[in-house]
Amino acid sequence: MIMATFKACVRSQRSDGLFAVLIRVTHNRVARYINTDKTVDKSKLRKGEIKDPEILSYCSNLIKLYSDRLNAVDISSWDTNEVVSYLQHIDEDISFSKYARKYVLEMATVRGMVRNAKNYRWAYQSLERFAESENIMFSKLTTKFIQDWISSLASTNRAKEMYPTCIRMIYNAALEEYNDYDKNIIRIKLQPFRKISIPKADVPEKRALDIDILKRFFTGEIPESNLKVSLPELSRDVAEMVFCLAGMNTADIFELRKENLREGVLCYHRLKTKKFRRDGAYLEIKIPSRILYLFEKYKSDNEYLLNFNKRYQDGNCFNVNVNNGLKSYCKYNELPDICIYNFRHSWATIAQNNCGASTAEVGFALNHSSAHRVTEGYIKKDYSPISMLNNKVIEYVFGEY
Repeated sequence: MIMATFKACVRSQRSDGLFAVLIRVTHNRVARYINTDKTVDKSKLRKGEIKDPEILSYCSNLIKLYSDRLNAVDISSWDTNEVVSYLQHIDEDISFSKYARKYVLEMATVRGMVRNAKNYRWAYQSLERFAESENIMFSKLTTKFIQDWISSLASTNRAKEMYPTCIRMIYNAALEEYNDYDKNIIRIKLQPFRKISIPKADVPEKRALDIDILKRFFTGEIPESNLKVSLPELSRDVAEMVFCLAGMNTADIFELRKENLREGVLCYHRLKTKKFRRDGAYLEIKIPSRILYLFEKYKSDNEYLLNFNKRYQDGNCFNVNVNNGLKSYCKYNELPDICIYNFRHSWATIAQNNCGASTAEVGFALNHSSAHRVTEGYIKKDYSPISMLNNKVIEYVFGEY
């Protein structure tokens, strides 16, 4: 086996008259140096060699430590810089927080998974709040610490599963990056998730609204405001768009461009799943006449189809504000608490229970992935049944479409 050799030495004299003690590492006939925290004066040198017994004993122990570490790995393909880097950093604790931030940034910018990145960011921020630190080291993440953090999420519906799953993904990516098990390079020594069982998220309650609640919602009064379009008014309008577009997500409504509208038909890819499906989660739906006035009301003067981007930074910010506006609108009209996703659930429930649609037809309209993906690869899709079913739902609730 090719081995490196070590020797304690000094080089040039410092301005204070002392010599810094170094460990010279020679590998494949190339020498590099590792600093120590020791110094000697000229009286402890003889012909440039260190003669101080205490310094020599210290360096001897350090060289033995270095030799033992190199004996545990295969350095035959390494150059001297790699050997020195390994010896200098093998015991250096690594910041999980810094790694998590880098991981999430790359997820959003390089991999284009912006929405997923937000979940991962919320996950590591939750962990940092629990640790009361914005710079958690990997050595802090013991099995007990992670389990205690997960236990603190017990009262949440989804976070108790989603957050630990995100943290585990980040942690496993770090293990792949920093540890080389073939060469026995183990910089992250803990593997806390081996003994941890991540709890399942609560099964959400059915969130469809009763027909009478829907009708009361859409015939409610807008609270008075000095604004041209108040937040409650905008939220009520967006809720009608969502419901009358077969439960279309607010993120997709926000991101619509003028090019997505073709002869009265919206042609778009669902943001949430387009990167994970071979068909790009593509969908077409005709804008019902009932909500054409809303597309005119919120018409954009730029490349966006609707002008929500003038008021909100992104789709997530838009969704949060819509839900806040719904709270005010519902309170003013003495309605139960309603969030925007209720209208997607309501559309699906009415489509199946009141308009005779099958589960497959509802899933197709909601742009869910199909169990018949191979078969669908042979078929040119006809999206017109979605608009036909949508018209039935709208007519059932409003008496017209």
